[in-house]
This record gives sequence, C-alpha cells and structure tokens, in this order.
Amino acid sequence: MPPVLMADAVGMEYVHPRTGRSVVAIEDFSVEVEPQQFVTIVGPSGCGKSTFLKIANGLLRPTAGSVTIHGEDVQSGRRSRGTVFQDASLLPWYTVLRNAAYGLECQGVRRQEAEERARPVLELVGLTGFEDAHPHELSGGMRQRVNVARALTIDPEILLMDEPFASLDAQTREFMQSELLGIWSKSSKTVLFVTHQIDEAVYLSDRVLVMSARPGRLIADITVDIPRPRDLRIKREPKFVELVAQVWDLLHGPASGSLETTGAGHGG
Repeated sequence: MPPVLMADAVGMEYVHPRTGRSVVAIEDFSVEVEPQQFVTIVGPSGCGKSTFLKIANGLLRPTAGSVTIHGEDVQSGRRSRGTVFQDASLLPWYTVLRNAAYGLECQGVRRQEAEERARPVLELVGLTGFEDAHPHELSGGMRQRVNVARALTIDPEILLMDEPFASLDAQTREFMQSELLGIWSKSSKTVLFVTHQIDEAVYLSDRVLVMSARPGRLIADITVDIPRPRDLRIKREPKFVELVAQVWDLLHGPASGSLETTGAGHGG
C-alpha cells in the first residue's frame, strides 16, 4: 500500500523580522509513514519536531521540499488531519459531547449529527457516562481523552499528536500511554507522535525517528520489533531497555550535535 504521509526533503528556515537573522530549523528531512503505523519523532529541544508536525498539519509552509497525504500536498487542505496538542484546549462552557463534536461543527456539520457521530468515539476512548460533564469536572487524563476524541471524530486520515501527555503526572502519563494503544488498535488510525520521552516513544511505536539538534535532520529510523499488544510491564524487559538505550545513545552521540536530554523542556 502507498504511504499515508510522505515528507520529501523538507526544510524550514525562519528569518527574524527585526534582525533579519536566518535560522534553519529543519534541513533535508524525508520520511514515509505507512497506513496504520504508529511512528514517533524524538530529538533534542528545538530540533524541529513540533515544527515538522505543524508542516504536516498544513499550518506552516516549508521553505523547501513538500509533505503529502495520500499524494496530495497538505497545503491543499483536501486531506483530513486530526491534531492532539499538549494542551487539551477544550471549550469550558461546552459539555464533553459538544467538545468532542466541535471539530465536525467547524466543518459545517449540524450539531445534532456531529454529536451523534461523536458518541461512539467517546465510547471508544472510555468516556461513556461523561457526555454531559464539563471540562472542569474532569481529571487531566480525561480531558486529554476528550482531546483525542475530538480529533478522531472527524475521522482523519492521519492523527498528529504533539506531546499530548507532557503536562500529566508520571503515573497518569503511563496510564494514558496504555489507553492510547488500546484506542489506536481499535481505531486503526495512522499516527505521527512527537515526544521528549524515549521510553514513551519505544513503548508506543512501530518506528522511532531520531532527529539531530538544529537544524533538525533524520539521523535514525528505528524499528521497534516488540510484539503487540504491549503491557506496561514490557518496559522492564531486556529488549525494551536495549531499544531505549539505542535511542539514548543516538541522541547523545556525535551525530546528534547536542548533549541535551530528552526528559526536559517542551521546545520543538
């Protein structure tokens, strides 16, 4: 099957409007994401991970190269992407159901139809019974489930996730990692996920893409050959520890161009 997403020699250069200084954020970044794959990008802070996700979402136009979804440039807007950011950004005056349906309403779908389409997605993410709750009545993990539901309700061709669990405490984060794998296996979506956490990347993914320090380049594409379904206890297995160490070495080796760790900061 052809790839869902294809990035071809993507580059992104910023020019500071006041100083005129040029900064190259991403350079010659190419990758293909196959249907139903879970692919994660890791790299030092400021290497361009989040910038690339914005390009893939059509929010930024690259200064070099292109990104296509099913062969169509993301800038055309004809291919749907669902996006999950670190901040759930739910509308506090809307119920859980209305928040989940909001993306469809923005596309012009009538509220009643949008909410009917959102109900089975809320069931998928484990929020049945909370349809009439408001965001302030939910835990952080539950708010992120609503965030995921809102992205899935539009039935996107690819789900783009930018550090969605970074603001959660460690225990909730691990729980949400496990929950996300369950949601992903049931929804059969293609996922491109950005994180600073190496163990999160290995646990979730079919492939881990490792980027260098700025300008961000792809320095490794690692296949995670750990069978699915995966229990959180897999994190204690030798194969898992070995893969985490492999990614860590790449991030801290000469090719990375940086000595930053991946557990701190939220830069792109």
